[in-house]
Amino acid sequence: MATQEQAFPNLVVVKNNEARESAPERGLTRKVLAFNEKPFLVEHQMQKGWVGAAHSHPHEQVVYVVRGHLKVTCLGQTFDVRGGDSFLVRGGVTHAASAVEDSLVVDVFTPCREDYLR
Repeated sequence: MATQEQAFPNLVVVKNNEARESAPERGLTRKVLAFNEKPFLVEHQMQKGWVGAAHSHPHEQVVYVVRGHLKVTCLGQTFDVRGGDSFLVRGGVTHAASAVEDSLVVDVFTPCREDYLR
């Protein structure tokens, strides 16, 4: 019986000081945390005044606001989220966010955000 080659290990540990960090746009810092081919964990820091463009992607996205205050627009609604709040956006749904104050969020995407690895 042939064994199936595995693309990702069964355990992934990412130390904070070893996480891949980037600044894809002014006022936004991204840190890629643990992931495999399905879940993908990312930390985003947004500076007060950062405005993200409306966008969509095929990935399901769960957002947890660790601290700060964001204004989010999705499906014709604009709402505020603050530390301890969370929300989920289905893949393909257009959404946008802006930072009312310095904010730290943790995002979980599925499947893997290969575009964040380039």
